[in-house]
Amino acid sequence: MDDTSVHCGSLPDEAATLALGSALAHALQAGVVIFLQGDLGAGKTTFSRGLLAGLGHQGRVKSPTYTLVESYPLAELTVHHFDLYRFADPEEWDDAGFRDYFGQDTVCLVEWPDKAGDLLPMADLTLELEVSGQGRTYRLTASTETGQSCLTRLSTPPAAA
Repeated sequence: MDDTSVHCGSLPDEAATLALGSALAHALQAGVVIFLQGDLGAGKTTFSRGLLAGLGHQGRVKSPTYTLVESYPLAELTVHHFDLYRFADPEEWDDAGFRDYFGQDTVCLVEWPDKAGDLLPMADLTLELEVSGQGRTYRLTASTETGQSCLTRLSTPPAAA
């Protein structure tokens, strides 16, 4: 990938993090896998709330810290939001049957992907969030052609009507 495979910026507040999630929602396609990386409190679940709202979800979005996965069936696809923070061993990924959640009719958001070792499917996009003062910085990186297509749509302003 070239330098167009990275999209970076700052998120001064929660509204900006939600807006980034919503903007990415409009650039996504079904089948995409997004790794969410950052320390506790970095904004991974806030970003996920924005993404789900951008996809049309109107209900509550909660962190899957204790349930390990929260699923959101939408009109055209299902979003699965994983939080693997509590995994002690990558084999827990296979034991939980999570591999079956990934498909061409889903979007999968995975927090703490390193906890599953190399058992996860490859990420199309990786979002790194970092606390910076009162806000956050982000780095969104494409690692596949699908991820690159999403970043291109995210970076291209919509045509005037």
